[in-house]
Amino acid sequence: MAEPSPAPTRSNEPASTKATYFWGNRTKSCLCLILLFAVLLGFYSSPEAHHVQGRRESLTLSEGDGHLDSCRIPEVPRLLYPKAQLLKPLRVDVLVMTPWFAPVVWDGTFDSALLDVQFRNTTIGLTVFAIKKYVVFLRLFLETAEKYFMVGHKVIYYVFTDRPADVPQIALQDGRQVVVLHVGNYRRWQDISMHRMEMISNFSRRRFLREVDYLVCLYVDMKFSDHVGVEILAPLFGTLHPGFYAADRQSFTYERRPLSRAYIPRDEGDFYYAGGFFGGSVPEVYRLTTACHQAMTADQAQGIEAVWHDESHLNRYLLSHKPSKVLSPEYLWDEQMLQRPPLLRKLRYVAVPMNHTEIRSR
Repeated sequence: MAEPSPAPTRSNEPASTKATYFWGNRTKSCLCLILLFAVLLGFYSSPEAHHVQGRRESLTLSEGDGHLDSCRIPEVPRLLYPKAQLLKPLRVDVLVMTPWFAPVVWDGTFDSALLDVQFRNTTIGLTVFAIKKYVVFLRLFLETAEKYFMVGHKVIYYVFTDRPADVPQIALQDGRQVVVLHVGNYRRWQDISMHRMEMISNFSRRRFLREVDYLVCLYVDMKFSDHVGVEILAPLFGTLHPGFYAADRQSFTYERRPLSRAYIPRDEGDFYYAGGFFGGSVPEVYRLTTACHQAMTADQAQGIEAVWHDESHLNRYLLSHKPSKVLSPEYLWDEQMLQRPPLLRKLRYVAVPMNHTEIRSR
C-alpha cells in the first residue's frame, strides 16, 4: 500500500514570509471576534432590544399583582381513581388531540376529582356582557352557573352592564361573588360585540390581573345545563363552534377579504371557534383581547368591518396563537337550531330561545 503524500509545508519559505502569514491569520481571527462582540453589544443596547426586554418585563407580575402560584405544579394527595389504560383510549369516536398536541375536551376524557385537586387554590373570573335588554338573561345565567359552573371553586362573576340596577340578587356559594362593572352601551349590537374585546382588555390590565388566575369569557343569552369545571382551564382555550365542528375549512365563515386584519385564506384554518366561549390565564386573555381590539380598530380606520365582528378576529388570533386546549361542542350548543348527534354525550352550555331582532333592537 502506498504511503500517503506528506502535507505541503512552508519549510522552504523565508522566515519573514512565515511570520507575516502567522500574524496575518491571527489578526483576522481577532478582527472577527471583535466584530462579533460589537454586533452583540449593538443588539443588546439597541432600542429594539430594550423594547423587547421592556415588553417582557411589563408582563412580569409581582407577588402583589397576580396569582403567580397558579403556574406551579401542585402536589396531589392520595386519591383512589381508575388507572389509565395505555392500550384502551377513552374515546375513539372523536378527535381528542390536535396536531399541536392540545387536548380536545369531551365527556369521558378527564377525571374531575383529579383536576379539582390540582386547581384547588385557583380563582376563576367569568366575564359576561348584559347590555341593554340582554340584562333579562342574567338571572337564569347566574342561577344555572351556581349549579354547574366551577362548583367548589372560587369564582368572581364580572357583569358588564349599562343597567346595574337591573342585575338580579341571587344566592351564591361560599367563596363566590358578583362584581358589577358599569359600562356604556352602543347603538348597534355589532358595536357592543366588538367593544367587548376592548373592555375585557382594559379591565384585565386594571384589575383582573390582581384578582383572578383565569378568565372565562361567555355570552349571556345562554344557560348551564351540566358540569363545566376546571377541565376547561388552560393558558389559552377556545371552543368549537357547534355549526362547524364537522365542516371542512372551505366551509368556515372566516373573514375572506385580504384587506381585513381578520383575513384567513381558504387554504388555512384549523377549526372554527365560537365567540361565545373562550378564555385562559389572565395574561393570555389580555394579549388576545388587546390584539383583537387593535385589529378591529385598524379595520375601522380602513372602513372595514369583519363579517362576524369580534368572532372573526378571535379566529384569526387563534390561528396564529394555537390554543393550549380546545373545548368540544358540548360546551356551546343550540338545541333549537341543531340536532344533537350521538357523539355529544352531554350538553353543558346551551342557548336560550329568544327573539334576536327584538332583543338587539332595544
